[in-house]
Amino acid sequence: MSEVVDAVVIGSGPNGLVAANLLADAGWDVLVLEAAEEPGGAVRTAELTEPGFRHDLFSGFYPLGAASPVISGLGLERHGLRWRRAPEVLAHVLPDDRAVVLSQDLDRTAASVEAFGAGDGDAWRAEFALWQRVRSELVEALMRPFPPVRAGVGLAGSLGPGGALRFARSFLQSVRAFGDERFSGEGASLLLAGNAMHTDLGPDQAGGAAFGWLLSMLGQDVGYPVPEGGAGALTRAMVRRLGGVVQCGRAVERVVVAGGRALGVRDAGGGYVRARKAVLADVPAPVLYLGLVGPEHLPGRLVSDLASFEWDDATIKVDWALNGPVPWTAPEVRGAGTVHLGGDFNGLAMSSAEIACGRVPRLPFVIMGQMTTTDPTRSPAGTETAWAYTHVPRGERWASDRLRRRADRVEQLIEQHAPGFRDLIRARVVHGPEDLETRNRSLVRGSINSGTAAIHQQLVFRPVPGLGRADTPIDRLYLTSASAHPGGGVHGAPGANAARAALTRNALAGDAYHLLLRTLHQTLY
Repeated sequence: MSEVVDAVVIGSGPNGLVAANLLADAGWDVLVLEAAEEPGGAVRTAELTEPGFRHDLFSGFYPLGAASPVISGLGLERHGLRWRRAPEVLAHVLPDDRAVVLSQDLDRTAASVEAFGAGDGDAWRAEFALWQRVRSELVEALMRPFPPVRAGVGLAGSLGPGGALRFARSFLQSVRAFGDERFSGEGASLLLAGNAMHTDLGPDQAGGAAFGWLLSMLGQDVGYPVPEGGAGALTRAMVRRLGGVVQCGRAVERVVVAGGRALGVRDAGGGYVRARKAVLADVPAPVLYLGLVGPEHLPGRLVSDLASFEWDDATIKVDWALNGPVPWTAPEVRGAGTVHLGGDFNGLAMSSAEIACGRVPRLPFVIMGQMTTTDPTRSPAGTETAWAYTHVPRGERWASDRLRRRADRVEQLIEQHAPGFRDLIRARVVHGPEDLETRNRSLVRGSINSGTAAIHQQLVFRPVPGLGRADTPIDRLYLTSASAHPGGGVHGAPGANAARAALTRNALAGDAYHLLLRTLHQTLY
Protein backbone atom coordinates (compact mmCIF):
# COMPACT_ATOMS: atom_id res chain seq x y z
CA MET A 1 0.00 0.00 0.00
CA SER A 2 1.38 3.43 -0.94
CA GLU A 3 1.45 6.49 1.31
CA VAL A 4 0.01 9.77 0.10
CA VAL A 5 1.14 13.21 1.26
CA ASP A 6 1.22 16.71 -0.18
CA ALA A 7 5.02 16.86 -0.33
CA VAL A 8 7.94 14.50 0.09
CA VAL A 9 11.29 15.97 1.13
CA ILE A 10 14.31 13.81 0.33
CA GLY A 11 16.97 14.38 2.97
CA SER A 12 16.83 15.99 6.41
CA GLY A 13 19.77 18.37 6.15
CA PRO A 14 19.12 21.98 7.17
CA ASN A 15 17.75 22.90 3.74
CA GLY A 16 15.39 19.94 3.70
CA LEU A 17 14.15 20.72 7.20
CA VAL A 18 13.68 24.41 6.39
CA ALA A 19 11.64 23.51 3.31
CA ALA A 20 9.54 21.02 5.27
CA ASN A 21 8.85 23.56 8.01
CA LEU A 22 7.76 26.26 5.57
CA LEU A 23 5.47 23.90 3.69
CA ALA A 24 3.98 22.63 6.96
CA ASP A 25 3.41 26.25 8.01
CA ALA A 26 1.38 26.65 4.82
CA GLY A 27 -0.81 23.74 5.85
CA TRP A 28 0.78 21.06 3.69
CA ASP A 29 1.03 17.45 4.77
CA VAL A 30 4.80 16.81 4.60
CA LEU A 31 6.94 13.69 4.94
CA VAL A 32 10.76 13.87 5.24
CA LEU A 33 12.71 10.74 4.28
CA GLU A 34 16.30 10.42 5.53
CA ALA A 35 18.76 7.68 4.55
CA ALA A 36 20.85 8.01 7.74
CA GLU A 37 19.78 6.76 11.13
CA GLU A 38 19.44 10.30 12.48
CA PRO A 39 18.38 13.61 10.93
CA GLY A 40 20.53 16.63 10.23
CA GLY A 41 22.73 15.94 7.23
CA ALA A 42 25.91 17.92 7.89
CA VAL A 43 24.49 19.43 11.10
CA ARG A 44 24.98 16.63 13.64
CA THR A 45 26.81 15.97 16.90
CA ALA A 46 28.12 12.79 18.53
CA GLU A 47 30.52 11.63 21.25
CA LEU A 48 33.16 10.48 18.77
CA THR A 49 36.13 10.12 21.08
CA GLU A 50 35.13 9.69 24.74
CA PRO A 51 31.95 10.05 26.78
CA GLY A 52 31.30 13.68 27.64
CA PHE A 53 33.18 15.06 24.62
CA ARG A 54 30.64 16.27 22.09
CA HIS A 55 31.97 16.63 18.53
CA ASP A 56 30.23 18.24 15.57
CA LEU A 57 30.53 15.60 12.86
CA PHE A 58 30.71 18.07 9.97
CA SER A 59 29.88 21.80 10.21
CA GLY A 60 30.35 23.65 13.49
CA PHE A 61 30.13 27.47 13.31
CA TYR A 62 27.12 29.29 11.86
CA PRO A 63 27.58 33.00 11.06
CA LEU A 64 25.29 32.62 8.05
CA GLY A 65 22.71 30.85 10.18
CA ALA A 66 22.72 33.63 12.77
CA ALA A 67 22.26 36.30 10.09
CA SER A 68 19.82 34.35 7.93
CA PRO A 69 16.28 35.75 7.82
CA VAL A 70 15.20 32.21 6.90
CA ILE A 71 16.59 30.63 10.09
CA SER A 72 15.57 33.53 12.34
CA GLY A 73 12.09 33.47 10.85
CA LEU A 74 11.53 29.96 12.19
CA GLY A 75 11.78 31.14 15.81
CA LEU A 76 13.91 28.15 16.80
CA GLU A 77 14.74 29.63 20.19
CA ARG A 78 11.20 28.63 21.18
CA HIS A 79 12.17 25.05 20.34
CA GLY A 80 15.35 24.80 22.38
CA LEU A 81 18.02 26.52 20.25
CA ARG A 82 20.49 28.70 22.12
CA TRP A 83 23.50 30.35 20.46
CA ARG A 84 26.91 30.49 22.18
CA ARG A 85 29.95 32.54 21.15
CA ALA A 86 33.65 32.42 21.93
CA PRO A 87 35.39 35.45 23.50
CA GLU A 88 36.94 36.15 20.09
CA VAL A 89 35.57 35.21 16.69
CA LEU A 90 38.68 34.14 14.76
CA ALA A 91 42.45 34.30 14.84
CA HIS A 92 44.90 33.70 11.99
CA VAL A 93 48.33 32.55 13.17
CA LEU A 94 51.31 33.43 10.99
CA PRO A 95 54.49 31.31 10.74
CA ASP A 96 56.33 33.67 13.14
CA ASP A 97 53.55 33.31 15.77
CA ARG A 98 52.09 36.75 15.22
CA ALA A 99 48.32 36.60 15.03
CA VAL A 100 45.61 38.80 13.56
CA VAL A 101 42.28 38.69 15.39
CA LEU A 102 38.70 39.18 14.24
CA SER A 103 36.57 40.24 17.20
CA GLN A 104 33.00 41.39 17.58
CA ASP A 105 34.62 44.36 19.33
CA LEU A 106 35.30 46.62 16.34
CA ASP A 107 38.01 48.54 18.18
CA ARG A 108 39.85 45.29 18.90
CA THR A 109 39.71 44.10 15.29
CA ALA A 110 40.81 47.52 14.04
CA ALA A 111 43.76 47.57 16.44
CA SER A 112 44.78 44.06 15.38
CA VAL A 113 44.86 44.82 11.64
CA GLU A 114 46.47 48.23 12.31
CA ALA A 115 49.43 46.40 13.87
CA PHE A 116 50.14 44.94 10.41
CA GLY A 117 49.75 48.13 8.39
CA ALA A 118 49.35 51.83 9.14
CA GLY A 119 45.84 53.01 8.35
CA ASP A 120 44.38 49.50 8.12
CA GLY A 121 42.31 49.96 11.25
CA ASP A 122 40.44 52.86 9.66
CA ALA A 123 40.16 50.92 6.40
CA TRP A 124 38.57 48.00 8.26
CA ARG A 125 36.14 50.37 9.96
CA ALA A 126 35.19 51.72 6.54
CA GLU A 127 34.45 48.22 5.27
CA PHE A 128 32.28 47.49 8.30
CA ALA A 129 30.45 50.80 7.85
CA LEU A 130 29.72 49.73 4.27
CA TRP A 131 28.48 46.37 5.56
CA GLN A 132 26.12 48.05 8.01
CA ARG A 133 24.82 50.21 5.17
CA VAL A 134 24.02 47.32 2.82
CA ARG A 135 23.49 44.44 5.26
CA SER A 136 19.74 43.99 5.03
CA GLU A 137 19.47 44.33 1.26
CA LEU A 138 22.61 42.26 0.62
CA VAL A 139 21.55 39.32 2.79
CA GLU A 140 18.11 39.43 1.21
CA ALA A 141 19.64 39.54 -2.29
CA LEU A 142 21.93 36.60 -1.59
CA MET A 143 19.24 34.38 -0.14
CA ARG A 144 16.41 34.94 -2.59
CA PRO A 145 16.00 33.34 -6.03
CA PHE A 146 17.92 35.03 -8.82
CA PRO A 147 17.42 37.77 -9.88
CA PRO A 148 16.69 39.43 -6.50
CA VAL A 149 14.80 42.37 -7.97
CA ARG A 150 13.50 44.06 -4.82
CA ALA A 151 16.73 43.67 -2.85
CA GLY A 152 18.75 44.73 -5.89
CA VAL A 153 16.73 47.92 -6.18
CA GLY A 154 17.32 48.51 -2.46
CA LEU A 155 21.07 48.07 -2.85
CA ALA A 156 21.16 50.44 -5.79
CA GLY A 157 19.18 52.96 -3.78
CA SER A 158 21.57 52.70 -0.84
CA LEU A 159 24.76 52.95 -2.88
CA GLY A 160 23.72 54.86 -5.98
CA PRO A 161 24.31 53.49 -9.49
CA GLY A 162 28.06 54.11 -9.45
CA GLY A 163 28.48 52.79 -5.93
CA ALA A 164 26.49 49.67 -6.77
CA LEU A 165 28.71 48.96 -9.78
CA ARG A 166 31.86 49.38 -7.70
CA PHE A 167 30.43 47.16 -5.02
CA ALA A 168 29.62 44.47 -7.60
CA ARG A 169 33.14 44.77 -8.99
CA SER A 170 34.65 44.22 -5.55
CA PHE A 171 32.69 40.98 -5.19
CA LEU A 172 34.21 39.66 -8.42
CA GLN A 173 37.78 40.38 -7.33
CA SER A 174 40.32 38.00 -5.89
CA VAL A 175 41.12 38.54 -2.22
CA ARG A 176 44.62 39.65 -3.21
CA ALA A 177 43.34 42.36 -5.54
CA PHE A 178 40.67 43.45 -3.06
CA GLY A 179 43.18 43.64 -0.20
CA ASP A 180 45.84 45.44 -2.24
CA GLU A 181 43.34 48.19 -3.04
CA ARG A 182 42.33 48.75 0.59
CA PHE A 183 45.04 47.70 3.05
CA SER A 184 48.75 48.38 3.46
CA GLY A 185 49.56 45.32 5.60
CA GLU A 186 48.68 41.66 5.29
CA GLY A 187 46.69 41.24 8.52
CA ALA A 188 43.32 42.33 7.16
CA SER A 189 43.89 40.48 3.89
CA LEU A 190 44.74 37.31 5.84
CA LEU A 191 41.37 37.47 7.62
CA LEU A 192 39.63 37.80 4.26
CA ALA A 193 41.70 35.07 2.57
CA GLY A 194 41.26 32.56 5.38
CA ASN A 195 37.52 33.10 5.36
CA ALA A 196 37.38 32.76 1.58
CA MET A 197 39.17 29.42 1.95
CA HIS A 198 36.23 28.07 3.96
CA THR A 199 35.06 27.50 0.38
CA ASP A 200 37.36 26.10 -2.31
CA LEU A 201 38.52 29.57 -3.44
CA GLY A 202 42.12 30.58 -2.89
CA PRO A 203 43.47 34.13 -2.46
CA ASP A 204 44.04 34.62 -6.20
CA GLN A 205 40.73 33.33 -7.58
CA ALA A 206 38.05 35.62 -8.93
CA GLY A 207 35.06 35.90 -6.62
CA GLY A 208 37.04 35.00 -3.51
CA ALA A 209 36.66 38.54 -2.17
CA ALA A 210 32.88 38.09 -2.01
CA PHE A 211 33.11 35.12 0.35
CA GLY A 212 36.04 36.47 2.35
CA TRP A 213 34.40 39.86 2.86
CA LEU A 214 30.97 38.42 3.62
CA LEU A 215 32.21 35.96 6.27
CA SER A 216 34.54 38.55 7.79
CA MET A 217 31.82 41.17 8.08
CA LEU A 218 29.39 38.60 9.47
CA GLY A 219 32.01 37.65 12.05
CA GLN A 220 32.45 41.29 12.96
CA ASP A 221 28.68 41.72 13.21
CA VAL A 222 27.18 38.52 14.65
CA GLY A 223 30.28 36.48 15.46
CA TYR A 224 30.70 32.80 14.63
CA PRO A 225 28.03 31.34 16.91
CA VAL A 226 27.44 27.67 17.68
CA PRO A 227 24.34 25.92 19.04
CA GLU A 228 24.69 25.17 22.74
CA GLY A 229 25.29 21.46 23.21
CA GLY A 230 26.39 20.83 19.63
CA ALA A 231 25.40 21.46 16.04
CA GLY A 232 22.76 18.75 16.43
CA ALA A 233 20.81 21.11 18.68
CA LEU A 234 19.99 23.19 15.61
CA THR A 235 18.67 20.10 13.86
CA ARG A 236 16.67 19.02 16.91
CA ALA A 237 15.05 22.46 17.11
CA MET A 238 13.94 22.26 13.47
CA VAL A 239 12.67 18.70 13.89
CA ARG A 240 10.74 19.65 17.05
CA ARG A 241 9.17 22.59 15.27
CA LEU A 242 8.17 20.37 12.37
CA GLY A 243 6.71 17.55 14.44
CA GLY A 244 6.96 13.80 13.89
CA VAL A 245 7.22 13.62 10.11
CA VAL A 246 10.92 12.73 9.72
CA GLN A 247 11.54 9.05 8.98
CA CYS A 248 15.21 8.07 9.32
CA GLY A 249 16.86 4.95 7.93
CA ARG A 250 14.63 5.22 4.86
CA ALA A 251 16.69 5.93 1.76
CA VAL A 252 15.03 7.13 -1.42
CA GLU A 253 16.21 5.30 -4.51
CA ARG A 254 14.02 6.84 -7.19
CA VAL A 255 11.91 9.89 -7.96
CA VAL A 256 8.90 8.55 -9.83
CA VAL A 257 8.37 10.59 -13.00
CA ALA A 258 5.61 10.27 -15.59
CA GLY A 259 4.51 12.71 -18.26
CA GLY A 260 7.24 15.16 -17.27
CA ARG A 261 5.91 15.41 -13.70
CA ALA A 262 7.24 14.16 -10.34
CA LEU A 263 4.58 11.89 -8.83
CA GLY A 264 6.39 10.72 -5.71
CA VAL A 265 9.33 8.60 -4.60
CA ARG A 266 10.26 4.96 -4.19
CA ASP A 267 12.42 3.94 -1.25
CA ALA A 268 15.14 1.29 -0.96
CA GLY A 269 12.65 -1.22 0.39
CA GLY A 270 10.31 -0.83 -2.56
CA GLY A 271 7.82 1.37 -0.73
CA TYR A 272 6.10 4.13 -2.67
CA VAL A 273 5.12 7.56 -1.39
CA ARG A 274 2.86 9.56 -3.65
CA ALA A 275 3.28 13.33 -3.55
CA ARG A 276 0.14 15.24 -4.49
CA LYS A 277 1.91 18.59 -4.86
CA ALA A 278 5.72 18.39 -4.78
CA VAL A 279 8.93 16.44 -4.35
CA LEU A 280 11.81 18.41 -2.86
CA ALA A 281 15.32 16.96 -2.96
CA ASP A 282 17.98 18.03 -0.46
CA VAL A 283 20.74 16.14 -2.29
CA PRO A 284 23.54 17.29 -4.64
CA ALA A 285 22.41 18.10 -8.17
CA PRO A 286 24.21 15.20 -9.92
CA VAL A 287 22.74 12.77 -7.38
CA LEU A 288 19.24 14.07 -8.01
CA TYR A 289 19.31 14.30 -11.79
CA LEU A 290 21.55 11.40 -12.79
CA GLY A 291 20.73 9.08 -9.91
CA LEU A 292 17.23 9.61 -8.50
CA VAL A 293 15.57 10.88 -11.69
CA GLY A 294 17.64 9.35 -14.48
CA PRO A 295 18.93 10.84 -17.75
CA GLU A 296 16.01 9.35 -19.70
CA HIS A 297 13.66 11.93 -18.12
CA LEU A 298 15.92 14.93 -18.71
CA PRO A 299 16.72 17.25 -21.62
CA GLY A 300 19.92 16.22 -23.35
CA ARG A 301 21.63 19.56 -22.82
CA LEU A 302 21.05 19.37 -19.04
CA VAL A 303 22.63 15.91 -18.97
CA SER A 304 25.56 17.27 -20.95
CA ASP A 305 25.92 20.24 -18.59
CA LEU A 306 25.95 17.93 -15.57
CA ALA A 307 28.95 16.13 -17.04
CA SER A 308 30.80 19.43 -16.51
CA PHE A 309 29.49 19.99 -12.97
CA GLU A 310 32.46 20.92 -10.80
CA TRP A 311 32.68 19.69 -7.22
CA ASP A 312 34.58 21.57 -4.53
CA ASP A 313 37.76 20.19 -2.96
CA ALA A 314 37.86 17.06 -0.85
CA THR A 315 38.25 17.33 2.92
CA ILE A 316 40.08 15.61 5.78
CA LYS A 317 38.77 16.23 9.30
CA VAL A 318 40.40 15.48 12.66
CA ASP A 319 38.60 15.51 16.03
CA TRP A 320 40.36 15.59 19.40
CA ALA A 321 39.45 15.18 23.03
CA LEU A 322 42.03 17.26 24.91
CA ASN A 323 43.00 17.32 28.58
CA GLY A 324 43.06 21.11 28.53
CA PRO A 325 42.85 24.23 26.37
CA VAL A 326 45.26 24.50 23.46
CA PRO A 327 48.46 26.21 24.78
CA TRP A 328 48.94 28.75 21.99
CA THR A 329 52.14 30.79 22.11
CA ALA A 330 50.20 33.87 20.99
CA PRO A 331 47.84 34.63 23.90
CA GLU A 332 45.24 36.34 21.70
CA VAL A 333 44.55 33.03 19.95
CA ARG A 334 43.44 31.26 23.14
CA GLY A 335 40.01 32.85 23.20
CA ALA A 336 39.24 32.43 19.49
CA GLY A 337 36.51 29.99 18.52
CA THR A 338 37.98 29.54 15.03
CA VAL A 339 41.71 29.44 14.29
CA HIS A 340 43.39 29.55 10.86
CA LEU A 341 46.88 28.07 10.42
CA GLY A 342 49.13 27.31 7.51
CA GLY A 343 51.18 30.25 6.32
CA ASP A 344 51.20 33.91 5.48
CA PHE A 345 49.19 35.28 2.55
CA ASN A 346 51.47 33.81 -0.10
CA GLY A 347 51.54 30.55 1.84
CA LEU A 348 47.76 30.31 1.55
CA ALA A 349 48.02 31.06 -2.17
CA MET A 350 50.63 28.31 -2.55
CA SER A 351 48.44 25.79 -0.72
CA SER A 352 45.50 26.63 -2.98
CA ALA A 353 47.66 26.41 -6.11
CA GLU A 354 48.98 23.00 -5.11
CA ILE A 355 45.45 21.64 -4.72
CA ALA A 356 44.52 23.13 -8.12
CA CYS A 357 47.50 21.22 -9.58
CA GLY A 358 46.28 17.98 -8.01
CA ARG A 359 48.95 17.93 -5.29
CA VAL A 360 48.48 17.52 -1.57
CA PRO A 361 49.83 20.78 -0.07
CA ARG A 362 53.19 20.49 1.64
CA LEU A 363 52.02 23.00 4.24
CA PRO A 364 48.28 22.49 4.79
CA PHE A 365 45.90 25.35 5.37
CA VAL A 366 44.01 24.32 8.50
CA ILE A 367 40.70 25.59 9.86
CA MET A 368 40.42 24.68 13.53
CA GLY A 369 37.56 24.92 16.00
CA GLN A 370 38.01 25.30 19.76
CA MET A 371 34.57 24.13 20.72
CA THR A 372 34.65 24.10 24.52
CA THR A 373 36.19 27.59 24.40
CA THR A 374 33.10 28.58 22.43
CA ASP A 375 30.52 26.47 24.29
CA PRO A 376 31.51 25.10 27.72
CA THR A 377 28.90 22.32 27.48
CA ARG A 378 30.99 20.48 24.85
CA SER A 379 33.33 18.71 27.30
CA PRO A 380 34.09 18.27 31.03
CA ALA A 381 35.42 21.28 32.93
CA GLY A 382 39.08 21.96 32.29
CA THR A 383 39.16 20.01 29.00
CA GLU A 384 38.64 20.95 25.35
CA THR A 385 36.81 19.47 22.40
CA ALA A 386 38.57 20.53 19.22
CA TRP A 387 38.52 19.75 15.51
CA ALA A 388 40.38 20.77 12.40
CA TYR A 389 39.88 20.24 8.72
CA THR A 390 42.01 20.75 5.65
CA HIS A 391 41.32 20.55 1.93
CA VAL A 392 43.00 18.08 -0.40
CA PRO A 393 42.61 17.36 -4.12
CA ARG A 394 39.64 15.34 -5.28
CA GLY A 395 40.29 11.82 -6.49
CA GLU A 396 43.17 11.06 -4.10
CA ARG A 397 43.21 7.66 -2.43
CA TRP A 398 43.42 7.88 1.35
CA ALA A 399 44.37 4.55 2.85
CA SER A 400 44.30 4.49 6.65
CA ASP A 401 48.06 4.81 7.04
CA ARG A 402 48.27 7.78 4.66
CA LEU A 403 45.32 9.41 6.40
CA ARG A 404 47.02 8.95 9.76
CA ARG A 405 50.19 10.64 8.46
CA ARG A 406 48.19 13.61 7.17
CA ALA A 407 46.51 13.99 10.56
CA ASP A 408 49.96 13.83 12.16
CA ARG A 409 51.06 16.67 9.86
CA VAL A 410 48.11 18.77 11.01
CA GLU A 411 49.05 18.10 14.63
CA GLN A 412 52.68 18.99 13.91
CA LEU A 413 51.55 22.36 12.53
CA ILE A 414 49.46 23.06 15.63
CA GLU A 415 52.31 21.95 17.89
CA GLN A 416 54.62 24.50 16.25
CA HIS A 417 52.36 27.30 17.46
CA ALA A 418 51.09 25.61 20.64
CA PRO A 419 53.97 23.64 22.22
CA GLY A 420 52.57 20.86 24.37
CA PHE A 421 49.43 20.39 22.27
CA ARG A 422 50.20 16.75 21.52
CA ASP A 423 50.69 15.98 25.21
CA LEU A 424 47.08 17.08 25.82
CA ILE A 425 45.56 14.59 23.37
CA ARG A 426 43.57 11.87 25.11
CA ALA A 427 41.75 10.60 21.99
CA ARG A 428 41.67 11.32 18.26
CA VAL A 429 39.38 10.40 15.36
CA VAL A 430 40.28 11.05 11.72
CA HIS A 431 37.83 11.13 8.81
CA GLY A 432 39.01 11.15 5.21
CA PRO A 433 36.92 12.04 2.15
CA GLU A 434 35.47 8.52 1.85
CA ASP A 435 34.64 8.43 5.57
CA LEU A 436 32.77 11.71 5.35
CA GLU A 437 30.71 10.42 2.44
CA THR A 438 29.96 7.22 4.33
CA ARG A 439 28.57 9.24 7.23
CA ASN A 440 26.68 11.62 4.94
CA ARG A 441 25.83 10.58 1.37
CA SER A 442 25.65 14.19 0.24
CA LEU A 443 29.34 14.80 1.00
CA VAL A 444 30.32 13.16 -2.25
CA ARG A 445 34.02 12.21 -2.10
CA GLY A 446 34.52 14.71 0.71
CA SER A 447 32.88 17.69 -0.99
CA ILE A 448 31.33 19.84 1.75
CA ASN A 449 29.66 22.56 -0.36
CA SER A 450 27.82 20.48 -3.00
CA GLY A 451 29.81 22.09 -5.78
CA THR A 452 32.53 24.67 -6.31
CA ALA A 453 32.00 28.22 -5.09
CA ALA A 454 33.80 29.56 -8.18
CA ILE A 455 31.95 32.31 -10.04
CA HIS A 456 31.31 30.13 -13.10
CA GLN A 457 29.04 27.95 -10.92
CA GLN A 458 27.19 30.64 -8.99
CA LEU A 459 23.98 32.62 -9.53
CA VAL A 460 22.35 31.55 -12.83
CA PHE A 461 25.19 29.07 -13.38
CA ARG A 462 24.39 27.01 -10.26
CA PRO A 463 24.29 24.05 -10.58
CA VAL A 464 24.36 24.44 -14.38
CA PRO A 465 23.46 27.38 -16.64
CA GLY A 466 19.78 27.97 -15.97
CA LEU A 467 17.36 30.12 -14.04
CA GLY A 468 19.14 30.32 -10.69
CA ARG A 469 15.97 28.93 -9.13
CA ALA A 470 14.84 25.77 -7.38
CA ASP A 471 12.55 24.71 -10.25
CA THR A 472 13.75 21.82 -12.39
CA PRO A 473 12.75 20.62 -15.88
CA ILE A 474 10.56 18.06 -14.10
CA ASP A 475 7.29 19.64 -13.04
CA ARG A 476 6.76 19.66 -9.24
CA LEU A 477 10.35 18.57 -8.56
CA TYR A 478 12.60 21.07 -6.77
CA LEU A 479 16.33 21.11 -6.07
CA THR A 480 16.59 21.97 -2.39
CA SER A 481 20.27 21.45 -1.57
CA ALA A 482 23.43 23.58 -1.50
CA SER A 483 23.89 22.67 -5.18
CA ALA A 484 21.18 25.26 -5.82
CA HIS A 485 21.58 29.04 -5.58
CA PRO A 486 22.91 30.55 -3.31
CA GLY A 487 25.08 27.55 -2.45
CA GLY A 488 26.85 26.21 0.62
CA GLY A 489 26.57 27.23 4.24
CA VAL A 490 23.94 26.62 6.90
CA HIS A 491 21.50 29.41 6.15
CA GLY A 492 18.47 27.54 4.79
CA ALA A 493 18.10 29.67 1.64
CA PRO A 494 17.99 26.80 -0.90
CA GLY A 495 15.34 25.10 1.22
CA ALA A 496 13.29 28.27 1.56
CA ASN A 497 13.54 29.01 -2.15
CA ALA A 498 12.40 25.50 -3.01
CA ALA A 499 9.45 25.73 -0.62
CA ARG A 500 8.39 29.09 -2.09
CA ALA A 501 8.64 27.70 -5.62
CA ALA A 502 6.47 24.72 -4.68
CA LEU A 503 3.89 26.96 -3.01
CA THR A 504 3.82 29.27 -6.03
CA ARG A 505 3.38 26.35 -8.42
CA ASN A 506 0.50 25.06 -6.33
CA ALA A 507 -1.15 28.47 -6.00
CA LEU A 508 -0.99 28.89 -9.77
CA ALA A 509 -2.27 25.38 -10.24
CA GLY A 510 -3.37 25.88 -13.82
CA ASP A 511 -1.14 24.63 -16.60
CA ALA A 512 -0.20 28.16 -17.68
CA TYR A 513 2.48 28.54 -14.98
CA HIS A 514 3.90 25.10 -15.71
CA LEU A 515 3.85 25.86 -19.43
CA LEU A 516 5.82 29.06 -18.83
CA LEU A 517 8.48 27.23 -16.82
CA ARG A 518 8.57 24.40 -19.32
CA THR A 519 9.09 26.86 -22.16
CA LEU A 520 11.93 28.53 -20.27
CA HIS A 521 13.58 25.18 -19.55
CA GLN A 522 13.21 24.10 -23.16
CA THR A 523 14.88 27.32 -24.23
CA LEU A 524 17.78 26.69 -21.83
CA TYR A 525 18.17 22.94 -22.31
